[in-house]
Amino acid sequence: MTPHDNRMTPRATARSTRSIPEAHDTREVRGMLRVLPQLGYDLDALLARAGLKREDVENPEANISPSACAAVFAAAREQQQVRNLALQLAVRTPIGVTPLLDYMIVSSNTVGEGLHRLARFLRLVNPRIRLAVDEASNPVRVVVERAHGAFEVELTVSLSVLRLKRETGGRLQPLHASFKHEPDDIVEYSTVLGCPIRVRASWDGWALSKTAMTLPLERGEPALAIWLERQANDVLARLPADGDIRDEVRSALSSQITTGDVRLGVIARRMATTPRTLQRRLSRVGTSFETLCDDARKQAAYTYLSDTTLTIAEVTYLLGYSEPTAFHRAFRRWYGATPQTFRARFARTDVLAERQRRTTNRA
Repeated sequence: MTPHDNRMTPRATARSTRSIPEAHDTREVRGMLRVLPQLGYDLDALLARAGLKREDVENPEANISPSACAAVFAAAREQQQVRNLALQLAVRTPIGVTPLLDYMIVSSNTVGEGLHRLARFLRLVNPRIRLAVDEASNPVRVVVERAHGAFEVELTVSLSVLRLKRETGGRLQPLHASFKHEPDDIVEYSTVLGCPIRVRASWDGWALSKTAMTLPLERGEPALAIWLERQANDVLARLPADGDIRDEVRSALSSQITTGDVRLGVIARRMATTPRTLQRRLSRVGTSFETLCDDARKQAAYTYLSDTTLTIAEVTYLLGYSEPTAFHRAFRRWYGATPQTFRARFARTDVLAERQRRTTNRA
């Protein structure tokens, strides 16, 4: 199972990249990366620090792991070019860059419904952060947990406050924002968020009144919110229970597997780390890169062969196998059958399903 130059036709590659979506939606991060030049940053230089290129940001099919994104923003913060960088990014990031999460929130009836959906489904965008809505406290607390540093805390607080303020036409007035650390410019935070800022506090997040939880959202559309929530639940059900290193590797593999290049070094670069460090981190959680790569190929093979659009030869190349015999051996190990037999079973199932549908319609 040696890697090779992908010689697939554009027809097969264009179709196949839509078959296996990334584990997490990275469009919001891409949108924020594009804001950096507006703030005076050299985006290409920052991306290079994280082992990325401009095409990784511009190409929606390219995977950008949370670790690589964190490395880009860390490099920007090191330059100390913009104070309150997280706040500036939140101000300039429009609603809709992560459509499923964003529109599910803004189509909610009230601020409270929107916050609870944000807390439940934030993992679709950032698996590392947890948001908790504590309605038992008075005032209500929106608590940011498990964030990796002050930047993630500030970004999560700023985005959640500013988006809900916009969706209530400015009627939502937070009571205060709370940070365990001290932001660069507290006065600016207070002005933009429209509330007092508490620093060196015991918790990260922001507070609002119980009355504010009942404020209606201007684009509230309950039927749409429920439909989007079903879609989000389906996606959430396919994600691992935690957001650890295995999750990031799976996300990187799901994108790279369509190019046939899933070498350890390539995936490590995508995650802004070294192959040795990546192997060591995977070992700590009881797995290996080889195991995760094999699982990714297995899932991709199932998806590709379930759809008769691609030939078996095309699937072989898409999965990065240099020889058909290597793919056949692997597939038999995964599913106890040859790719041809597997595809034939699906074809028979489709025929039976169509007959059943016709019988039901006639009845």
